[in-house]
Amino acid sequence: MTQQPPSTANFLFKREDTGPAVADIRSRLVALRLLPDDPRAQTPDDAVFDTAMEDAVRHFQQDRALTADGVVGPETFRHLEEARWRLGDRLLAHSVSHPMVGDDIARLQQRLLDMGFVPGRVDGIYGPDTAQAVREFQRNTGLRPDGTCGPATFTVLARLTRTVVGGHPHVMRESEELRRSGPSLAGKVLVLDPGHGGDDPGATCHGLREADVMWDLVNRLEGRLTALGVRTYLTRSQHTGGTEADRARFANATEADLAVSLHTDSHPNPRAHGVSAYYYGYDRHGRWSHTGRSFAGFARREIVARCGFGDNRSHGKTWTLLRTTRMPTVRLDLGYLSNPDDAARLASAEAQTLIVESIAVALQRLYLPPEDDAPTGVLNLPLRLTAPPTMDEATS
Repeated sequence: MTQQPPSTANFLFKREDTGPAVADIRSRLVALRLLPDDPRAQTPDDAVFDTAMEDAVRHFQQDRALTADGVVGPETFRHLEEARWRLGDRLLAHSVSHPMVGDDIARLQQRLLDMGFVPGRVDGIYGPDTAQAVREFQRNTGLRPDGTCGPATFTVLARLTRTVVGGHPHVMRESEELRRSGPSLAGKVLVLDPGHGGDDPGATCHGLREADVMWDLVNRLEGRLTALGVRTYLTRSQHTGGTEADRARFANATEADLAVSLHTDSHPNPRAHGVSAYYYGYDRHGRWSHTGRSFAGFARREIVARCGFGDNRSHGKTWTLLRTTRMPTVRLDLGYLSNPDDAARLASAEAQTLIVESIAVALQRLYLPPEDDAPTGVLNLPLRLTAPPTMDEATS
C-alpha cells in the first residue's frame, strides 16, 4: 500500500524529519533510481530525511519543472505518485469527477500527438480531449472506439510509429490555432488572476502587501483590456483568495483564450530583483505550451523594456495553475517586493500604468502575424482597438 498525501497544507516533509511518511517518500525515490536501495535501511518508524534524500528530491523536482527546494509538499508528492506509472501498467479511462493522472498518460498523449491525433496538452491528465483522441485513434485502427485504453489499444499503439514530421506537432497545432483566431483583440477572452488574497497576503515588504498590489494592478489591466474589446474574468474579489486548483477550475469554466496570473517575488537578499515569466512546460522533455511560452516571452520583454525592471527570463514549470488550466496560462512575477527599487516601482501609479500597457501590447503581439509584428518596446495601442494596427500606426 502506498501512502496518499493529505489534502491539507500540513503535508510537508524536509531534512531531519522522520517517520513512516519519510520511509514512503524514500521508497519512491529508490524506485525512480534517485537513491540506492539500501538493504540496511531503517524501519519505517526510524526513517530519516537525510541530506542524500534532500539532494534526490531536488533532482526530482528540477527534472519535473517544480520548485527545487528539496521539500516534499503536496505538489511534489503528487508528482512522485504520477512518476511510478508506465504506459500499459493500468487501464486508462476518462472520469469527469476524478481524472486519472500519471506519466503513463503523458506518454500516451505524446504518442497520439506524434501520430496526428489531438489529445490536448501533454500534461499527464486523462481529460475529455485525450479521451476523444483515443476514440479517434481506435476508430482509425479498427478498434472499438470507447475512449478507454486497455490491452488491445496498448498492443496497437506499440506497433505504430510517429507519422507527423517537420517539427513538434503541438507547436504546429497551436500556431495554427493562433492564426485562425485572427489578429484583433476584440472578442478575445482573458482570465486575470491576482495572486494571493483573503487570509494570504503574499509577500509583505516596504509597507506593501503582494495581494493588494496585484489587486490594484489587475483592476487597471482589466479596464485597459476592456477598452480594447477583450472580455475579462477575475479569479477572486478584493478580499477573497483561493487555492491554485480553485483558480484553475474557475478559469476552465470560462473557456477563455488565455489566463494571466500576476505575482511579485521576495528574497532574504534585498539585492534580488527583476521580472520572471512562467509557462507550462517540461522544456527538458520537449513538452511545453507553445502559446504560453510565446506570450511569456512577449510580456516579460515588454515589461523589462518599458518599466526598467531586471530580466530574469522565462521558465517552463509544472505548477498546478499552469498545468491544470485548459487554456495557455502564464504567471508573471513582477519584481521583488523585498528589493527597494522594485518595490518603489510597484507602488508607483506611473509604473503600474506602464506594466499594464506592456501586458496589453504583449497580448496584441501574440495574435499579430509575424509580418505585422513590431520590435519589443515599440508597439503602441490606441485607447480603443477595433482592428490590429498597421506597422505605421504601431511605430508612431
